[in-house]
Amino acid sequence: MGLFDRLRSALTKTRETVVRGFQSILPFGKPIDDQVLSDLADTLLQDDIGPATTTRLIDALRTAWKEGKIRETQEIVPYLKEAMASLWPQEARNLQLASDGPTVILVAGINGSGKTTSVAKLARWLTKQGRKVILGACDTFRAAAVEQLTVWAERCGVEIVKHAHGADPAAVAYNACDAALARSADIVLIDTAGRLHTQDHLMRELNKIERVVAKRIPGAPHEVLLVLDATIGQNAVMQARQFSEHVRVTGIILAKLDGSAKGGVVVGIRDQMGVPVKFVGLGESIEDLEPFEPAVFVEALFAAQE
Repeated sequence: MGLFDRLRSALTKTRETVVRGFQSILPFGKPIDDQVLSDLADTLLQDDIGPATTTRLIDALRTAWKEGKIRETQEIVPYLKEAMASLWPQEARNLQLASDGPTVILVAGINGSGKTTSVAKLARWLTKQGRKVILGACDTFRAAAVEQLTVWAERCGVEIVKHAHGADPAAVAYNACDAALARSADIVLIDTAGRLHTQDHLMRELNKIERVVAKRIPGAPHEVLLVLDATIGQNAVMQARQFSEHVRVTGIILAKLDGSAKGGVVVGIRDQMGVPVKFVGLGESIEDLEPFEPAVFVEALFAAQE
């Protein structure tokens, strides 16, 4: 199954809400008017595009309509697809790799977001790209997280660095960097402790890990990826904003897209946060992680609209 088909399948719940809304307000051949644009704004909000992004898209549509660039409702979807896809420049979605030595990627997120599973999926994806990966099990406050990551590491065929339950997460991160340097690994992938922005001690721990890896490997961490749960819609945007107040988030892994009716949040995250979605989770298998491709996403989202 190609990426379009996988995304189309994953977006089934989201697409159903889009179809219902758009079919009712965009009948073929109907001229555009202010009421159509108002109804369209309501539909985009229901699809979790987000208020700020919805306003931008509707304002752009209204300008195009007033200037005579679009006249009938069947022209709206192609216009929206192009406008949405343009939000993501290609260079922003690429993983930032070190020019020399191991690349260090920290993965953050709250418990229950799919963080540890996403780390395993990313490890699998990287190994398929020919990269040698070492995992750092720094979520030492939860024994289950270390056990889970150990099982995933075995399935992926990658090495894992771990300490005893309750150990200093920064020490684990340091040792993982040491192992990567000693064994000429390409990637150090660090699973940090699940935390909320209100848990100051955990946020400080994440900052400590950042400092420690920077001392061991110059320029590290090269990426700080935040795992968000697609099923929580606009609350995911709020989480991203809160994390960004404490750490330098460079990209998003949007997990559980296949179980969400709020897939439109992908658009809002980029527009409101300026942080690119770099990967999307499309299922429970270790293979179910894909680099985010905006044009394919938009085509899949509106697959039934043309």
